[in-house]
Amino acid sequence: MNHLLRQIAPITDAGWARLDEEATERLGVSLAARKLVDFAGPYGWQYSAANLGRVRALAEGPVEAVTGRQRIVLPLVELRAEFRLSRSELEDAERGAPDVDLHSLDEAARRIAVAENTAVFHGYEAAGIRGIADSSPQTRIPLGEDCESYPRLVATAIQSLRNAGIGGPYGLALAPGPYTGVIETAEHGGYLLLEHLRHILEGPIVWAPGVRGAVVLSLRGGDFLFETGQDLAIGYDRHDAGEVHLYLEESFALRIATPEAAVWLSDTG
Repeated sequence: MNHLLRQIAPITDAGWARLDEEATERLGVSLAARKLVDFAGPYGWQYSAANLGRVRALAEGPVEAVTGRQRIVLPLVELRAEFRLSRSELEDAERGAPDVDLHSLDEAARRIAVAENTAVFHGYEAAGIRGIADSSPQTRIPLGEDCESYPRLVATAIQSLRNAGIGGPYGLALAPGPYTGVIETAEHGGYLLLEHLRHILEGPIVWAPGVRGAVVLSLRGGDFLFETGQDLAIGYDRHDAGEVHLYLEESFALRIATPEAAVWLSDTG
């Protein structure tokens, strides 16, 4: 039995399979950061810290003529989004009902995906995480609301990266509002704005709930590492006569090796 306690939940194997399938479908759309940074793991629930390969000197050794140094590690943060499902709905699923109400699972998946994206791109101060956008020493570029200006702004961001010696291809994480504007916009001559941006980037454009504005970053590898212990999974908490209390959970650390490999197109100017 592992920490998720799925074996003692009043849910059948078929029920778990359906919940996992629903969660995978919802999370796959919203987990923007994982599509743009290096991913390592999962290393398991007991994996608690990422190795930074560095040490700090201790003020004194344990005995005379012996020095001491301590390894520096990066602790993983755990995120959990709780939700509840009706036992009667789960029973109907077992009977083959095609329209089972899994709205609460979908909402939990949305919340934890936004939390992960926010932590990766803008940080999570309480956990000691500095995000990619906030860590970058590159000059921020105001994004604005005119979608037709985005190619020029993205090209400016890419030029800043190249000036810093950061090669491509490049990717773009785009907040939901600007993303919608991009996919709905055709430039003069009918050329889709989305395709124009992809041509400039030579890489993907990702719908990124939780991002404030947009972030252009290099996809050459080695700059940003998302390291996971427990990958996103559904766990069991408790149940009563009417509901089963569940949660989505993950543990991860973010390592930024090259902060200058990203440019924030800020929504605040």
